[in-house]
Amino acid sequence: MSYANVIKIYTTSQEPDYDTPWQSCNPSSSTGSGVVIGGGRVLTGAHVIADATFIQVQKNSNPNKAVAQVEAVCHDSDLALLRVSDPAFLADVKPAEIGVFPDLRDTVSVVGYPVGGEEISITQGVVSRLEVQRYDHSQRRLLAVTVDAAINEGNSGGPVFKEGRVIGIAFQKLEDAEAVGEIIPAPVIRHFLGAVDQDRVPRVPGLGVSSMNLENPTLRRALGLGPDHSGVLVTSVEFGGSAWDVLRPRDALLSIGGQEIANNGTCRYRDRYRTSFDVVLGDYYVGDTLAMRILRDGVEQTVELELKPFRDLVPRSVYDTQPTYFIYGGVVFQPLSLDLLKTWREWWIRAPPEYLNMYYTGVRSPEWQEVVVISQILADEINVGYEDFFHEAVIAVNGRLPRDMRDFVDQVQSAPDLVELTTSRFGTLMIDPAEAAEAAPRILERYCIPRDRSSDLG
Repeated sequence: MSYANVIKIYTTSQEPDYDTPWQSCNPSSSTGSGVVIGGGRVLTGAHVIADATFIQVQKNSNPNKAVAQVEAVCHDSDLALLRVSDPAFLADVKPAEIGVFPDLRDTVSVVGYPVGGEEISITQGVVSRLEVQRYDHSQRRLLAVTVDAAINEGNSGGPVFKEGRVIGIAFQKLEDAEAVGEIIPAPVIRHFLGAVDQDRVPRVPGLGVSSMNLENPTLRRALGLGPDHSGVLVTSVEFGGSAWDVLRPRDALLSIGGQEIANNGTCRYRDRYRTSFDVVLGDYYVGDTLAMRILRDGVEQTVELELKPFRDLVPRSVYDTQPTYFIYGGVVFQPLSLDLLKTWREWWIRAPPEYLNMYYTGVRSPEWQEVVVISQILADEINVGYEDFFHEAVIAVNGRLPRDMRDFVDQVQSAPDLVELTTSRFGTLMIDPAEAAEAAPRILERYCIPRDRSSDLG
């Protein structure tokens, strides 16, 4: 079989620097793989072109490169579509067809351009698992396929073939396992391409709830579940999420999208494989209506909700955008995010415990939609004595919890006499607005900072 439709991708990217959010890291270069599909477009992984400033593609049959642009991207499902600037560049390439969901023990071929060579690489493997996995790029839990074939740097983003059709895109290797990789399966690919073709939001919606299994018989009886009931217990509901004002804590979620939920939190997806019940969300788009059967106060009922994008109190990784920041009195404020946590090496161990607690267990509410933190202190006479207050959350501005970063800025700027900040470790910072205004130009000049805030804050 010819793999002329498998493309090598060259990416120059420039990631933001969350340690100094007013500037970016140095540009870096990387390579990845992709495959030509219908319409003269190249399908690849979103991580291959994330934060890209310049993209080129190269065919196996021609050493010359062509410039490409991102046509669409879904960071949730780690997929992207590229369009080549010169339409004639791919005119002689036969597009690949998207296949179907594979079966266990199917033999597949992983095709791409791993780092260290110019020629195409083909490795074979066998499908060993089909279930919901955590995607490293987005931290979303979506359907994935595990194959016993190596996925190396540069190979990622390339197609996985079965009987001449693309049944997946290689996207990550399984940690702590030799020559085992994971691929984004055909149903997720079709969902992404469907969003692009229908001009819909290329996002995977989120339910916006936390839940726990209902395997304990005493807990089931206390909630009024009979022997014919099974499901999961809703423990919290995120403000602004799909389930807000529809589901409540202590609701038992019995079925979702017509799929019965077992007491261990799984469903039989497409009547074939048992996996986590939230796999169902991958079949829907933002704006779709999802029906669920619940048990509330012992009464079974059916509810519907409009699906919205996934949102957390502490956002997961964000791409293709600059960090939000605000500098006041030489104090640098940012919203807490996974990107900020990643500035610590081995962040899951070394980041401040309160940050990790908010990341793992924090829940958005009408009063608290973003965590404002002090990321550093730019030393100046106005903030003498505050040097040790960096990496603490701001829990009050003049006695009031800031709802989010924009609300925090509004509160600070509207304070008439004194800005009093209370931190999560019960520290107190007092800043005089007149002194802060006077200090701002010299602080920005001293530290070579172009603006006192990011462009999204005005």
